[in-house]
Amino acid sequence: MAQLTFRLEAGSAGTKARAGRIQTDHGEIQTPIFMPVGTVGSVKAVTQQQLKIDVQAQIILGNTYHLYLRPGTEVLEAAGGLHKFNGWDRPVLTDSGGYQVFSLAANRKIKEEGVMFQSHIDGSRHLFTPEYVMDIQRSIGADIIMAFDECPPYPSDYTYARTSMELTHRWLDRCFARLAETPDRYGYTQNLFPIVQGSTYEDLRKASCEYIASKGAAGNAIGGLSVGEPEEKMYAFTESCCDLLPADKPRYLMGVGTPWNILEGISLGVDMFDCVMPTRNGRNGMLFTTQGVINIRNKKWATDFSPIDTGLPSEISQYYTKAYLRHLFVADELLGLQLASIQNLSFYLWLVTEARKHILAGDYASWKQEMVEVTKTRL
Repeated sequence: MAQLTFRLEAGSAGTKARAGRIQTDHGEIQTPIFMPVGTVGSVKAVTQQQLKIDVQAQIILGNTYHLYLRPGTEVLEAAGGLHKFNGWDRPVLTDSGGYQVFSLAANRKIKEEGVMFQSHIDGSRHLFTPEYVMDIQRSIGADIIMAFDECPPYPSDYTYARTSMELTHRWLDRCFARLAETPDRYGYTQNLFPIVQGSTYEDLRKASCEYIASKGAAGNAIGGLSVGEPEEKMYAFTESCCDLLPADKPRYLMGVGTPWNILEGISLGVDMFDCVMPTRNGRNGMLFTTQGVINIRNKKWATDFSPIDTGLPSEISQYYTKAYLRHLFVADELLGLQLASIQNLSFYLWLVTEARKHILAGDYASWKQEMVEVTKTRL
């Protein structure tokens, strides 16, 4: 068992983009990296084997709130943790559930002790404290666990944003204290990442970054963005946070985002990303490709027998055509949802892999400029 380590390999002239390697007890992660979201222990419509072979995922996410409700910590503990429960033997990161609690605004109450909320499944009431959330994530068994925070809505007035940030910092202290008094589970190290908050106020973001950095954690996350603010603000605060957070630790921009958001985030110094967009949009017929974005339901694809380009040498690009995938969507066949999800995840992993290659080659700035335009192109 060893604490997560991060080794920087290269930067790229004209940007703050970095290439590095994260080492966990479940294997290495090459950065920059996109992490598919497996909310309830599975990435929707995609098997773990497909994640490995077709998508080439190096790490996936689980969600504390959802896994706590179903299947519950007793089942996960009996299985030996999420890795054994779902058959994924590579790294796992768990969100603390803070964002889900934020999204349940009508059914939760925030206080100093923690958050009382109602289950979206059966209406039952539950209390998440920082200590309990650490215990739940211990039971889930993730390699990277997130601090319990409050994610303020956008827009938030200054007083609310400051009060929320200060509460997040106090909760962070309690998260660290709880982990210090409890052992790692299942024979490997579980690493805590604090989360920067502060809404869209420069002084609050600076104060939060400085507080988080002072903790000396194995890695750090930037939260509270991609919640409705303009892209320009998201980029500005991402850059200022990256400038303040330790350069020798991985930086994780939570919940971001579109392919062009990821490319810009990389150029600002972010190492890790996650988002439900590739699978959610895929299930609705929006496909990301190396040439641009396709609405596969459009009639123009009905007799297009060319393969869909994921960028990776996957099953999708080898066996299936645009015409066939359109047919599956028009016929409401479940296979269409699966193939579209694999397509989009494969593209996202291809995108960050290519970004890494160009960072190492030193020409990320020019490549990124071209790819941003490609990813916004509608075919």
